[in-house]
Amino acid sequence: MNTVTSSDGTTIAYDRRGTGEPLILVGGAFQHRAIDPRTGELAELLAADFTVFHYDRRGRGDSTDTGLYAVEREIEDLGALVEQAGGSAFLFGMSSGAALVLDAAARGLGVPKLAVYEPPFVVDGSRPPTPRHYLQQLTELAAEGRRADTVEFFLTAAVGVPAEVVAGMRHAPVWSQFEEVAHTLRYDAALLDGTMAGAPLPARRWSSVSSPVLVVDGGASPPSIRAAA
Repeated sequence: MNTVTSSDGTTIAYDRRGTGEPLILVGGAFQHRAIDPRTGELAELLAADFTVFHYDRRGRGDSTDTGLYAVEREIEDLGALVEQAGGSAFLFGMSSGAALVLDAAARGLGVPKLAVYEPPFVVDGSRPPTPRHYLQQLTELAAEGRRADTVEFFLTAAVGVPAEVVAGMRHAPVWSQFEEVAHTLRYDAALLDGTMAGAPLPARRWSSVSSPVLVVDGGASPPSIRAAA
């Protein structure tokens, strides 16, 4: 494990492997190295062609946190990794990580190319939008320390998992791991604020991105994800 210090003093933990041009993998909600073996497998595959940085976003796994969140802090975290990579790096963002890498590119980080997989935007009526005060409600639940309720609200309101399925998930081993990072779900909500309302995306949010962007959905992606892509 390696670490780098972000602008506000937060320690960002990451694994580095492979040789070639640098590539940073940016996960979505819940994802961090300890519970995300699939991204670890992706890193191993990509390491044949790239120097791959697989990191824990702030507040998760081995990375620390200040508790004073703003989207700009996560962009600064990425900036610290980009500097560690030599001042320029490709970015791959999955789910809410897609919004983060697009924001980072729009802020002028050294990002020659980006790839985003399954950005979870809700741009039409293919699925219900998030509740009107979703970010506020999620933030309040997290602030009250109601970790289980925070996870449940995220899964039902943002992901669209039926309540009865979530009830069963509470007894699964992974539930405690979800609860450990429940406080960071509001970070994902902040990144996606204004993009899950069932309306077109904000016209100017990423208009300054000049680097090529590869947008990908999967063969089994739901209709809303396909529409977002």
